[in-house]
Order: sequence, then structure tokens, then C-alpha cells
Amino acid sequence: MKRGTPHLFALILLAALAVLLVAITWNDPPAAPPLPYHPTPSAPDRGGEPVSALFPLIPDPHPERSALGLSLFHDPRLSRDSSVSCASCHALDRGGADGRPRSIGVGGAVGRLNAPSVFNAALNVAQFWDGRAATLAEQIEGPLHNPAEMAMDWPTLIARLSGIDEYRERFAALYPDGLTPASVTDAIVRYQLTLVTPNAPFDRYLAGDEDAIDQDAREGYERFKSYGCASCHQGANIGGNMFQRFGIMDDYFADWGLIDEVDLGRFNVTGRDEDRHVFKVPSLRNVALTAPYFHDGSVATLEEAVAIMARYQLGRSLSDEDVRLIVAFLNTLTGDRPTGRYAVPQP
Repeated sequence: MKRGTPHLFALILLAALAVLLVAITWNDPPAAPPLPYHPTPSAPDRGGEPVSALFPLIPDPHPERSALGLSLFHDPRLSRDSSVSCASCHALDRGGADGRPRSIGVGGAVGRLNAPSVFNAALNVAQFWDGRAATLAEQIEGPLHNPAEMAMDWPTLIARLSGIDEYRERFAALYPDGLTPASVTDAIVRYQLTLVTPNAPFDRYLAGDEDAIDQDAREGYERFKSYGCASCHQGANIGGNMFQRFGIMDDYFADWGLIDEVDLGRFNVTGRDEDRHVFKVPSLRNVALTAPYFHDGSVATLEEAVAIMARYQLGRSLSDEDVRLIVAFLNTLTGDRPTGRYAVPQP
């Protein structure tokens, strides 16, 4: 045997193994990355602005799984009486919400809180108004099991979906264990991860396009910052990244009168007195599309919401012009409909 032949044989063997590995894994979908997954977008900023853009985005790494999640998200058979789907309360044509003060569940049951937008939910520090779910995966079981929402249990749901040829076959092709609570959860979460709404006019402005918003919106943003709104509504999601008391400068709930258990907010999760009336700060992205506002859906217009927040959170009484300009800024936060891409996670 000539010198170098063993090395050549080794290279050929390695190449053959590589081809075999590709052949094996080609038909075996890659394992999903571990959940939770919190993509945090990176973006150019304009000299340290408190708000950042939803750029850049990356392609969905598991489009078949998220497509399956899309089917599940819009399928009312996930509810016990097959009357409501996830999309019933989180409609894509309503900014990811439902336009009601409180959502309607199975049998016409009325929920206790206003449905937050599902758009950009993956960017939130936690899910639900009180933050009781740390991840999107944990959040899935909330509405699924809630008797006023979908009133479903896992054994019934898995049996129902297993009786549908399309679902049984798609899950078998995409998940090694087939149709299970974990795979149903994974598919819905992967769909939710694609519900990112980039390229709002204000995103383009932050990226350097001076003509993306008008002078009223630019002035509104300056007042938004100078009055202190950006102390809570900040970052890529313009909120959603912290918890805050509702009524810092004045007692909103005393003025409102009746206090329901859900008005206690994060106290219901932690039991700590300092968490009474503390809620996750909502994202302001697409806020022009998601009326009514606040956790109880009690405020019908964006103008009224801005004035109330200024009074109770900042201790300010805004003029009509202040409100008009800030709302002009908020109207520039409506992004593109989701395009099947993820926000880029930071390393």
C-alpha cells in the first residue's frame, strides 16, 4: 500500500459517514430548541433611545411546525364545545386581540380580564397581566383549561385530535413522539413566535428614515419621553419587559370604586402586599388596533387611556394638545402583519 493511502481511506470513510448522517437526519425533523425561548431583537438605535426597533428578523427555523401551530391556533375543536379557538380572542385582523372589554369563552362565558395582544408576545418578560406564566409554553395551559375560556383537558384534546387524520399524520411526521401535550404546545408556541410585527413607521424612523413619521408624531415622541412614559414603555416591545403598580401617583382603584380579585394583579401570584395592583406593563406596539384598554377593558379610546395613565402613573394633567401629539406617536407603532420570521435573539 502506498504512503498516504490510509489517510485517503480515512477521508473517504468520513465522507461516507457524513452522507449517511445527512440521509438519516433528512427525514427526521430536528429536535425543537428547548423552551422557553425568549427572542430579544437587536437593532440600530438613535443615540441611546429608550425605544428600539424590531430589526432584524430571521427566517422561521421550523416552518412545518409553526404551520401546524397555525392550524391549531385557528381550530375551535381545541375548546370543549368546539365553539372558540385561540384566534377567537387573539384575532390577527384586530391587532392580535378581540376588541372586547372581556373575551367570550365556551357556552358564552365572559372572561374576567381584557385579552392582551398575541402579537410580539414572545418579547414579553412573562405572560398574562399578572405574569403568572414565565413562558409562552406555560401560558398555553391557562386558556386551554380555564372553564370560562376553552374548558378543555389534555386527555380529551389528544383523543379528539388523534381522531382527525390530518393532525395525526402531521404530528407523526414532525414529532418523534407524535401527538402529545408537549408536541401540541410546541407547535402552538412556534406559531406564536412568528407573530412579530416589525417595520412600523416608528421602526423605520429609528433606523434613520426621517420621513417615516410626521412632525406631530416626532413631537409626540419627545413628550412621551419628557413626561416619563418611556420609563415603563421601553425597549423593542415598547413595554412588556417589567411589572409596575397601576396607580403610582394616585389611587386608581379607590377612585374607580369596585375592586375585583383580578384587580389585585400580581398579588394573586406572589401573595406579597407590595404586589397589590401590580401588573405587567403592556406593550404599546399596535396599540392603535387593540382598544379597549387596561386589564379590565374599561377604557374605550387611546386618548382617554393616555390621559388616565398620565394622571395615575406620572402625576400629570395633560393638555388636549399633549394627548393629541402622544396619540400621533402611538399611531406610528402599528407594524406589518406577521411574516413568518422570528425576532433575532441576542447571543
